Amino acid sequence: MDPSLCSEFLSFLSPGTRADVKSQALEYMLGVSATPDGRRSLCELPGLLRAVLDVTSDPSPPVVQDAYHILVNLTSYPSTHHSLLEIPTLLPTLTEHLTDPQYIYADSICTILCNLSREEESCHSVLSTLKAQGLNKLLEMICSPKYNATATLHYLGPLMCNLTQLPEGRNFILDRTRCVLQRLLPYTEIQGSVVRRGGIVGTLRNCCFNHGDHAWLLGDDVDLLPFLLLPLAGGEEYTEDEVEILPPDLQYLPEDKQREPDPDIRKMLIECLQLLCATPNGRRVLKDRGTYLILRSLHSWEKEADVNRACEKVIQILIGDEPESGLENLLEVKVPSDVEEQLKKLDLEEERAQQEEQAA
Repeated sequence: MDPSLCSEFLSFLSPGTRADVKSQALEYMLGVSATPDGRRSLCELPGLLRAVLDVTSDPSPPVVQDAYHILVNLTSYPSTHHSLLEIPTLLPTLTEHLTDPQYIYADSICTILCNLSREEESCHSVLSTLKAQGLNKLLEMICSPKYNATATLHYLGPLMCNLTQLPEGRNFILDRTRCVLQRLLPYTEIQGSVVRRGGIVGTLRNCCFNHGDHAWLLGDDVDLLPFLLLPLAGGEEYTEDEVEILPPDLQYLPEDKQREPDPDIRKMLIECLQLLCATPNGRRVLKDRGTYLILRSLHSWEKEADVNRACEKVIQILIGDEPESGLENLLEVKVPSDVEEQLKKLDLEEERAQQEEQAA
C-alpha cells in the first residue's frame, strides 16, 4: 500500500464514515494483507493498524468481520507480531471481547491470539495479558463447550498449548493446588473437534517436559497414563495375564473400540509417553501398567510412517536396558553438538527413505 494513501484510508475508517465506504476500504486492505509486500507495508503504518482494531467496535457486522479477517491474516505471519503488539490496546481489547459469552466474533479472536502466541517472544505478551485478567477464566471457557452460544471456541485448545511452551504457562497447568490439569484430561477424547482435542493433547505434551512433575502426573492424584493410552488403544484381545497389568479403563475394551483418528494427535500422545520415559520412575510405571502392550498393538495397526517411528522409539525404551548410572534422567543427558547433528541427519534420511518407499 502506498503510504500516501494512509491518510485517505484513515478517513474511510473513521467512526462517521458510511458502512459501505468502510467495507470497500476494508476489502481492499484485506487483499493487501494477503501478500507479503502488503503485510509489510501495513505494518509500517501503525495508525492504520490502530484504525483496523478500532473498527472491530463498529455497529456494522460485515465491517467488523472484515476487520477481524485482516487481523487474522496479519497475525498468521510472525513478522507482523512486533508491529501489532506495539498497539497498547490490542491484547486487552481482544481478551476482553473473548471472555464475553455473548460476543459473536470470539472465534476470530481465538484464531488471532493463537497466531500471536505461536512464537515465544509474542507468547510472553499474550500470556501476561491473560494472567492479568485471570487464566482461570480461560480454563473455564475451555471446559465449558457452550460458554458462548454463537462461537465454538475450539482454538482455545491450541491457544492453551501455545501458552504452555513457556514455563509460566506450564506452572499454571501443573499447579497442584488448583486441580487444573485434571479438568483437561477428559478432553483427550472429546469428539467433534480435532482442533480443540489436539490443543489439549499438545498442552499435556508440553507439561510432560517438566520431568520434576512426572511422579505426580503418573500418581493417584492425576493418573495421566490411562488418558494417554485409551485414545491409542483398539479392540484387540489380550491374555488374562496381560489384562491384569493394564489400567482398569483399558481392560476388556469392546471389539469396535476406535483409536484416535487424527495421526498428528496420535503422535503427540506417543510423544507424551516418550517424555514420561525420561525418568526412572516414569519408565517403571509405564512398564508395570502395560504401555508396551498398547503400543505393540498400535504399531501393528498404524499406517502413518512418522507415527510408527515415534511408537518404535518408545517401545525400544520400554524393552531396553536401563541407562547406566548418571544417565537415568534422559531429559538431563547432555548430547554433544556433533552427535546431535548426526542424529538429526539420520532422522531426516530415515524419513526421506520412508517417504520414497510410500511414493513408490
